[in-house]
Formats: sequence, C-alpha cells, structure tokens
Amino acid sequence: MATKINPSFTDELKKYGAVNMNACYNCGTCTAVCSLSTTDESFPREMVRFSALGLEEDLKTSLKPWECYYCGECTASCPQQANPGELMMSLRRWLTAKYDWTGLSGLLYKSLPFMILAMILVFAAVLYFASSISYDLEQMLHAGHNFEMIAIGTIFLIIFIPNLLRMWYFTIVKTKTKVGIKYYFTTLSELFVNMFTQKRLRDCDEADNFRWVEHLVLVLSYLSLLFTTVFLNWFTTENIFVVVFGYLISFIIFVVTAHFVSDRLKKNKSLNKFSQPSDWFFVIWLFLMGVTAFMVRLFIDLDMLVSNKWLYITHLTVLAQWALIIVPFGKWTHFLYRSFGIYFSKLKTLSS
Repeated sequence: MATKINPSFTDELKKYGAVNMNACYNCGTCTAVCSLSTTDESFPREMVRFSALGLEEDLKTSLKPWECYYCGECTASCPQQANPGELMMSLRRWLTAKYDWTGLSGLLYKSLPFMILAMILVFAAVLYFASSISYDLEQMLHAGHNFEMIAIGTIFLIIFIPNLLRMWYFTIVKTKTKVGIKYYFTTLSELFVNMFTQKRLRDCDEADNFRWVEHLVLVLSYLSLLFTTVFLNWFTTENIFVVVFGYLISFIIFVVTAHFVSDRLKKNKSLNKFSQPSDWFFVIWLFLMGVTAFMVRLFIDLDMLVSNKWLYITHLTVLAQWALIIVPFGKWTHFLYRSFGIYFSKLKTLSS
C-alpha cells in the first residue's frame, strides 16, 4: 500500500499551534541538541519531516510526540526559527484530537469561540441548578461533593478508557507490534513511575531540574487536593489535620500555578513564547481551583459562607468547567496520554 502524503497538512497543524514550521530546511540541528536523540531515534527531526510531508498515518501511529517534554533546546537552537519544539506541542494537541472519539477535543483546541461557549454553557447550568434549589448552601455543598465523585467515574469510563484504547490501537495494533501479555503487567511500573514522578521531564532538563520539581509538586498537589476534597470531604469535615492539609495543598497549587502564569506572561522561555488558549485555560483554571477552594474553606471556618453563597457558586462553576471541559478534552489529558505513551514505547522495545 502506497504512503499518502498531504502537503496541506501543515495548514491543519497551524490550527493546533504550529509556528513557522515550513521554514525548516532539514539541517538536523534540532536532533543534534535534543537529549532524547540516539543513533536509532531522531528527535524531533523525524516528526518535522513527517509533518511537512503530511504523513498523517505515520504521525498517528507514533509515540514520539509524547516522549518530548519541550525543554526548548531545539527551538532555541534552530537557525531558521522553525520552532520544532512548538511543532511537537501542536502534534500532541492533534493526537489528542485523534484519540478522542467524541471529536470535542479538536473543536476546543481549534476554536476559541467554541471553548468560550462551552464555558458559558457550564456556567449557565450551574446557575440554573443553584436557582432550582433556591441557593440552599447545604444542598449545593452536598451536590458539589457528589458531582466530583460522579464526574471522575463517568469521565474515566466514558471518555478516558475508550480514548486510551484508541491510542493503543493506533500505536500498537496498527503498527503490528506483537507484545506478550505478561509484558503489559511487568512493565506497569513504567506507566506509574512516569505518571506520578514525570521522570522523563527530568531527563529532558538535565541542566536544570527546577521545572521537573515544579511539575512534580503540582501533580502531587493536584492529586492530593482531589483526594482531600472528594474522599475526605474537606468542605464539611471537622478533622483539623484534614482541614490544615487542604489549606496547605490549595496554597501550594496557588503558588505553583501563579508562577506558571507569570512565566507565560513574561514569555521568558521557548515553551512560553507561543502559548495557545488551551495552555492558558489549563493554568488559569487550575489556579482558580486552588484559590476558590482555599477561600471556600476559609469562609466556612470564619462562618461567612452562608452570607457569601456566590463564592461557593464561583468555586462550583470553576470545578464543573474543569471537570467537564478541561480535564477530558483539554491540555490536562497530556498528563495521561504522555504516561501511556512512554508505557507503550517501552512495550514496543519488548515486542517479539
């Protein structure tokens, strides 16, 4: 079967954030400086060539975009300012859209008006719900807690599992990779280590591990806040340890995400120079999650929430927008797909 090329594919990638990629003249500088390049693996040069030629099937079956953590060395060193690092980022967005069976990821990535409309609709739904129960605070708190639990389970079952199976089909089945069943289990440590420690990011930024530490703290803090609010029911508990722990975690999320927002505003690094709306929504809503959760608990402890119900409605809106839009269809999914991408890559090395 002949390989199909599609030169106009670059126009599609521009909608996902690719910048000036046609300026590449295949000099190989990006590969020479990339810490992930080996004699057998060409980072990111191969992906640049596949993208320029529009080899969509080859890109869809590749795991290489997920192995890149965008240290920025390739973009900083490119003599043509073709921004290969930004291309790899755009490929991750494009792949997310390809894995997503609903098609919503592609729409949200490519259309800011559609993203804003989705956010407005969720806000309207929260207001409608609050008015339907006459803004009863106790009912809203109870509903918010139940919403978190239901949303986690539903999104995992209906969105993430089918999408991960599609990713597995594209990268393992379609490439005719034969992996023994036992390796799926013996290699699980690769999945969980990368998921919770972001180890590959540390390997990318060998000269400066601060970004890795910052991401590690953010991942652990976000998961801790999720556990504290969902399973320990932070907003209603009287357990002093849980209350203090929740304050601490939400404060850490506030500090780390504030630094992320600051970097994006300053554009002082390669990966921040061409931020897309999805990047902004991710960091800003995570920032708002930490701030509003902190304020809600503070107002509860000060016995002020009853007279300031708008604060909880604000938090519930941020939570709903995060859970229904950003987590299943936005940049948060990179955390999941990247971990499985590295896991599948490991399986490929063990294939018979």
